[in-house]
Amino acid sequence: MKISEIAEWLGAMWEGTDFEATGVASVESAGVGEISFVGGRKAASLAAASQAGCLLAPVDFENGAGRTLIRVKDPRGAFARVVARMAPGRKPVAGIHPTAVIGAGVELGAELSVGPQVTIGDGARIGDGTVIGAGSSIGAGVQMGAGCRLHANVTLYEDVVVGSRCVLHSGCVIGADGFGFVMSGGRYEKFPQVGKVVIGDDVEIGANTCIDRAALGVTAIGDGTKLDNMVHIAHNCRIGKHVVVAAQTGFSGGVVVEDYAVVGGQVGVGDKAVIESKAVVGSGAGILTSKIVRGGQVVWGTPARPLKQYLEQLAIFGKLPEINEELKQLRKRVEELSGAGGSGRA
Repeated sequence: MKISEIAEWLGAMWEGTDFEATGVASVESAGVGEISFVGGRKAASLAAASQAGCLLAPVDFENGAGRTLIRVKDPRGAFARVVARMAPGRKPVAGIHPTAVIGAGVELGAELSVGPQVTIGDGARIGDGTVIGAGSSIGAGVQMGAGCRLHANVTLYEDVVVGSRCVLHSGCVIGADGFGFVMSGGRYEKFPQVGKVVIGDDVEIGANTCIDRAALGVTAIGDGTKLDNMVHIAHNCRIGKHVVVAAQTGFSGGVVVEDYAVVGGQVGVGDKAVIESKAVVGSGAGILTSKIVRGGQVVWGTPARPLKQYLEQLAIFGKLPEINEELKQLRKRVEELSGAGGSGRA
């Protein structure tokens, strides 16, 4: 695409020389035919030395070198769209592989791609243009919208509902039983997990992530939410819209995460905790059972507490060796004074 065509597609203004862009790259490595972006102060400092033929830059970017620019409000977001347009990746050819096993009463949309060794259970419904990778297992009664992409070896248990344009990476398991047991007569009895999982539109679920079905009712994932690799969401959790969760985070049963919250990696969240809208939970934090993280609040540490408080305590911990040494000196001085006073009384 030419720079002028890209700018028109983005609904943005451009300046400089029009040319046919050959690709996309980082600002450090981009060549004369490639497009990059200026997304922050570091990138802006590198822009002067960049060989990129065109930069997606903020509206107020100073173009002292007179280079080719496309001015946009959100350079990173615009660049993501350009990458998706110029490097869309491979899409398998539509069709059903002869080794796939399709159950009774299955409804398959148009232009589907079903890979080798896929199984689709009875009564499942799959929307138009969906791609199902090799070895994936789609349970009976599953409902899936249009334009989804399931990579190899994805497992959807029975009656899972997946919206449109979702991406499920290899190894993720949706709809397994929640971890529900009841102590009865000196032994654990399984509490039947008879609920379901409902996933909204435009959700992306990372490799080896597990989302458990509800004991009763629904485990829900809202529109636009992005889950990293190896995330665990237990039974009856409700994750809102446009939530971001980084890798190795675990949510216990009944947790609520409201819209636009951000949860870092390796966070542990106790039963029935609530993370309100636009809250930020720092990596490695621990949120206690039934704890409420208030909307817009940034918390860190275990147990999780407001970031300012956490940093203050961290600074104190860093000074503990110095404080300990001062205490030793004070103790020694007190002992010396005590000894001198005792001699004087004698």
